[in-house]
Amino acid sequence: MGRKARVGFTRDYYDKDGNFILDCPAYRSMEKMQGIESEVFAEMLPEVAPQQIENFDIVVTRTFSRWTDNSFTGNDRLLSLHRNGVGYDRVDVPALTRAGILLCITPAAVRRPVAVTIITFILALSTRLFLKHQLASEGKWSEAAKNHGCGLIGRTLGSLGVGNIGHEMFKLARPFGMKHIAYDPYLKQEDMSDVDAEMVDMDTVISQSDFLNISCPLNEKTRHLVGERELKMMKPTAFLINTARGPVIDEAVLIKALREKWIQGAALDVFDQEPTPPDNPLLKLDNVIVTAHAMAFTDEFLNTAWEVIGKQIAQLMDGEQPDGVVNRDVWDQSKFQSKLKRFLEQIKS
Repeated sequence: MGRKARVGFTRDYYDKDGNFILDCPAYRSMEKMQGIESEVFAEMLPEVAPQQIENFDIVVTRTFSRWTDNSFTGNDRLLSLHRNGVGYDRVDVPALTRAGILLCITPAAVRRPVAVTIITFILALSTRLFLKHQLASEGKWSEAAKNHGCGLIGRTLGSLGVGNIGHEMFKLARPFGMKHIAYDPYLKQEDMSDVDAEMVDMDTVISQSDFLNISCPLNEKTRHLVGERELKMMKPTAFLINTARGPVIDEAVLIKALREKWIQGAALDVFDQEPTPPDNPLLKLDNVIVTAHAMAFTDEFLNTAWEVIGKQIAQLMDGEQPDGVVNRDVWDQSKFQSKLKRFLEQIKS
């Protein structure tokens, strides 16, 4: 009988008291998979160190630590890195590719939960939900009636980025009777036929949207994609929603824009620095809804993510290319195929 596949879990799945924070039935099923044994990293470092991964065939991570060239120094064993989500801005993908390691993500897990989060923010902003909750809680009924929300029929919902999540958001928004516009440099108009959204240039989306959604990955091209020029271009009645990554927006300029009412308000699930410092002005402004990068953490998200990761691991153990691979070129590399062949021989011997 061959050896078991060694699966490592990074320490960011546990709180400071050592409690696993993403538990669900699908995780427990994955943990009981035949032919694998798992171990948790002893510590969480700012940058993953080579010795932390040297004894694993597969690593599952939340990517709170950075993965760099140095992380893979001398490694000739690791086959794949699995992320229960879609963002991988803390992973040096070219370095991973050079090391002959697959990066696998779980887009199916985030598609609906993050899209629901965006819709939730649209409804909360348009109805002034949290202000009215506060006024009602304080017994200020007459003041609550004076704070009117805005209807959605005929308003414009725009999105910078229309991938997995952006498509789902537009589908969920259909019953609200809004106009849909979008900018995505990687898509054409025919790619939007299923969501009835018009593809326009970036400036048009920014200047015409009543609700401007950010659904793009963070990279060197998108860092501070929305800055002073863009925020001043928005309607003064518009709302900005970001569930992607904080640095896509210039946070210092956004604070100024909200204070000076360049825009009406914002809803943010992500920040420049996470956890964001308690003195961040965004936490105190009355025209901002803030959440702790956890709005999509639902039972639906967790179960789907672990189901997908479990399937990806099973596919590797069967010698198949896993679903959700980001750097597909790795699969045909001689370096990777050599590692995979050795791995399969060891677990099946």
